[in-house]
Amino acid sequence: MDREGEEKGAPRFLTIGEVVGSWGIRGEIKVSIITQFPDRFAYLASVYLDELPFEVESSRFHKRMVLLKLKGIDSIEGAEKLRGRLVEVPLSEAVPLAEEHYYHYQIIGLDVWTRDGRLIGKIGEILTQPANDVYVVRSEGREFLIPAVEDIVLEIDLNRGRITVEPLPGLLD
Repeated sequence: MDREGEEKGAPRFLTIGEVVGSWGIRGEIKVSIITQFPDRFAYLASVYLDELPFEVESSRFHKRMVLLKLKGIDSIEGAEKLRGRLVEVPLSEAVPLAEEHYYHYQIIGLDVWTRDGRLIGKIGEILTQPANDVYVVRSEGREFLIPAVEDIVLEIDLNRGRITVEPLPGLLD
């Protein structure tokens, strides 16, 4: 951890939604939820869009979206200007995860090793799939797709910056 309490390489903000349009004529924005904790929208006091803070005047759920009224956004035109922007909260407001659960930013960049001590590469991105996440491991111009399942991912050690895997036959070919 650095002196501000954030992990080195950690983002300053976590994305919890994306503005997909305006709602009504008074400046509400329609937000697509991209967090595993949608209830957090019910008690948000503020959010960030492009790292600019906005006070949340109100929030309500509508279908599979959240409608947010942000202070200072009082027209449909003002709301439309926010379309496509990510709705974020500071990392310090991240919901604590259960043991052995991790945020993507904690996993990306870790070295991936096999159980027998062979370095495969670094995790460059994580693909979120319905059944499980898939780690995209990159090394010397190659990519390997490693399913993030218990039988394959044996250990995640954030302190050592590594993941240990037991690849299935053919997974690394």
